[in-house]
Amino acid sequence: MIELQTHPIDTPLTGQSKWWGEPDMPEQLDWPDVTVTDEDGETYQDPLTFVCQIRCEDIAALDPEGLLPHEGMLYFFAALDYFLGTLDTPAYPGLGLWQPEYFRVLYSPSCADLHTHHLRYPDGTPATLPAEAITFSTCCENTDGLRLLGQPYIEEVREALPGALSLLQIDGEDRWNLIFHDCGTLNFLIRPEHLQNRYWDKVVCHLFSF
Repeated sequence: MIELQTHPIDTPLTGQSKWWGEPDMPEQLDWPDVTVTDEDGETYQDPLTFVCQIRCEDIAALDPEGLLPHEGMLYFFAALDYFLGTLDTPAYPGLGLWQPEYFRVLYSPSCADLHTHHLRYPDGTPATLPAEAITFSTCCENTDGLRLLGQPYIEEVREALPGALSLLQIDGEDRWNLIFHDCGTLNFLIRPEHLQNRYWDKVVCHLFSF
C-alpha cells in the first residue's frame, strides 16, 4: 500500500507526479468529459476534473509485487466539481457506484513526448486547482487518506465490491474545499485480474458517505 502526501509548490511539475493542475499527456490522449443536459434540454460536454497523474517510476520501489506499472504515467479524472463547492454544476454522480462517464483512468506507457493539456476560462485563467507535488511512502493496509492499492478503508465499500483493490482512494480535504457530503471517501476500484492485465477501462468508481 502506498500513501500519498501532497505539497504546494512554486516550481512547475511538468512530466512529474502531481495532484491537481493540468495533465501532461501524449497527444493521442484527450481530456475526458461527460455529456450533460442543461435546464433548456441542450446537451454539451463538461470536462472531468483532473485529479492527479502518477509517474510510475516514482512508486516502483514501493510496489515490489509489481501490481502497478513501473514505467509510464497513470492519470485519474472524476466529476468532482460539485464536491469542490461548484454547487451549480450539472454533473453530479451521486452516492454508490458511479456511471462510467463520470470518471476515467488513462495510462501512457511512456513519459516521453508529453504535452500539457490546458483547461482555461474565457479570460485565459486556469480552470483547475493549483498543482501540488506528491511524495510517496509505504502505509498499512486499510488506512484512510490518499492511498494507492490495498483494500478500501470503509467496510461498506469492501462489501460492495468484494475482493476489489482500491487503485486510488481519496478522502475529503478542507484545504481544497473537497467535501464528500458529511464525511465520505471516493475509491477507484479494480479487480486484481483486471489490474494484472492493465484493463484500465474495467475500473469502477464508488462514493461512500456516512
